[in-house]
Amino acid sequence: AKGSASVLYQGRQITLAETGSGPGLLINPEDLKRINGFELKPEGVCYADMCIPLNSKLLTTQNGKQWFDLTAFADLLEQPYVVDQESKVWSFAEIPAKRDNMMVNGMAPEFEIPDRQGNVIRMTDLKGKKALIVTWSSW
Repeated sequence: AKGSASVLYQGRQITLAETGSGPGLLINPEDLKRINGFELKPEGVCYADMCIPLNSKLLTTQNGKQWFDLTAFADLLEQPYVVDQESKVWSFAEIPAKRDNMMVNGMAPEFEIPDRQGNVIRMTDLKGKKALIVTWSSW
């Protein structure tokens, strides 16, 4: 039903003044950025340098107004969610694609450690290179 709804995402509650009517959660496309950081651009639905092409399931028009189907988008990204229809509260889990993107671009903190031969390895020595760091402890 058309009306207000609340979205829970990453520890925040976002109140939507207006939603479209449908089986999923139809939101104003302008609300997308404040919900999950994505925004509609000519190349698709984008977050930083990651863009997901638009498909016919994501946008719908009702009474001359365009709506974005947030639940269809979550399904596309394999993002789990639950809804309390009576309270009109939607809770969305972390977006796997955003988590993966963040891990690829993650930076290890600066540290130094001796290798098995006693040579000191510093993170600055590995700048610009990909490195797999394996740690182990006996305690």
